[in-house]
Amino acid sequence: MPKPKAAAKQAVRAVPGVDKKPRRAVTSRSRAEYPTYDDRFRPEEAIVAEGPGVLQPSNLAYRDDARGLYLYHGECLEVMDRLIAKHPDGLFDVIFADPPYFLSNGGISCHAGKMVKVDKGAWDKSRGAEENHNFNREWLRRCQQLLKPNGTIWVSGTHHVIFSVGYAMQQLDFKLLNQVTWQKPNPPPNLACRYFTHSTETLLWAAKGPKSKHVFNYADMRRANGNKQMKDVWTFTAPKPDEKTLGKHPTQKPVALLERILLASTARGDLVLDPFMGSGTTGVACASLGRRFFGAECDISYIQLSLRRLEAAAFNLGVEVRVTLLATNDLELIAERIDPIPAMSIEGSPSTERVFHEAKFVFLSCDSVSLANVVHTAVDASLEAAWAHAPDGKKRQTTHIVRCETEIHRLKSH
Repeated sequence: MPKPKAAAKQAVRAVPGVDKKPRRAVTSRSRAEYPTYDDRFRPEEAIVAEGPGVLQPSNLAYRDDARGLYLYHGECLEVMDRLIAKHPDGLFDVIFADPPYFLSNGGISCHAGKMVKVDKGAWDKSRGAEENHNFNREWLRRCQQLLKPNGTIWVSGTHHVIFSVGYAMQQLDFKLLNQVTWQKPNPPPNLACRYFTHSTETLLWAAKGPKSKHVFNYADMRRANGNKQMKDVWTFTAPKPDEKTLGKHPTQKPVALLERILLASTARGDLVLDPFMGSGTTGVACASLGRRFFGAECDISYIQLSLRRLEAAAFNLGVEVRVTLLATNDLELIAERIDPIPAMSIEGSPSTERVFHEAKFVFLSCDSVSLANVVHTAVDASLEAAWAHAPDGKKRQTTHIVRCETEIHRLKSH
C-alpha cells in the first residue's frame, strides 16, 4: 500500500456524509447543526380520534421537537388519511417502507442455528394474492399523495411481496428509478435443501410521478464508493448484535442500510416517513444524520422498542477525530480497544450507567489526510472483524483506517 508523502495533521469526520449537503463539498471544520423545521407540520395533525369506521385510534407516543422526531401508535392507513386531509399537496421529502412480506403461514426458518417457525404476527399473515395486492396498492396510493412533487419512496421486500409492490407502483404511475439489490454475506441456511439460499432483498426506489425531479446526491455516493459510480448491488450484513441489545424486530434492517438511503436521496432537515416503523431503524438513522422523522406503528411493543432505541441515540454528535500521520506509518491492524470511560471516583460526583456503545471504523484512501476519500465504513467489535467483513475491492483501495469509539452514559438519579 502507498505510504503518506509527508506528515499531516488534519481533522477527519468520524461519520462520513453526516454534514454533507447535495453536490457541495464539506470542510473538515464544519459542525453539525439542526435544521430549520417546516412550520406547516403540526404533530397533532396525524392523531386519529375514535369514531365510526376507525379500526384503531392513534396517539402521539413520542415527540422530540428539537430533533424533529415523532412516533405514532396507530394503524398506518388511517394515520396517512388524516395527514392527507391536512396536506393534500404532499408533506414528505422521502418515504421508506418495509411492508409485511405475508410469510407467517406455517413455514420454518433457521435462527441462531435452530429451526424456528416463521410466525411474525397477525400483521404478516397472507390473505391471498388479490387481497395482499389490494393492500399494497392502498398504502402506496396514500404514500404517493403524501410525497412532495419531487419526493421519492424506497420500498424493501423479498420476492414474496416486491413484485406486487412494483406492479402497484406502475398502476399508480410512480416513476421507477432503481432496483437495488441488498446482498447479505451471512444469510441463514436453507433448511429444506430444495432451494438456493435466500441471501438478497430488493429495494425499489421510485419518484412520485413521471415529471418529478428527484434528489440524488451523486457526488456523495461516488465519494463513498472510492470515487467510482456506485452500483445497484449493495452488501450489508444483517443487523449486528449491538443493534438488537434493546430488543429486536423479525424484519429489522441494519442502520447502515438506512443511512445510505438517506445520504443518497435526502438533505439535512428533510422530513422522512416510515409507515411500517417496526423497531424504529429509520428513526435512528434520521436522528444520526439530522433528518426529521415521522413513524407509524400499530404494535405497542415495537413502539416501546423504538422509544428505547431513540433514547439511546439521543445525541447527534459532531465528532471530530484528529489523526497525525508520519512518513514511516503504514496500515497496521491493531485490535487494541480504547479504554472505556472510567467510573467517576471523585467524592460527590454523580453515578452513571452506559446506555450506548459503538466502535466505527472508517476506511480511507489517501496520500495525506487532507485529501482523504472515504472508501468504506463498518461498525464492528474489533478492527480485525471490520477488516474481515470489508469487501476485497475496498481493502485494495484502503491506505488508512480511523477507529471512532463512542460511549454515552446516563446520569443515575438518586
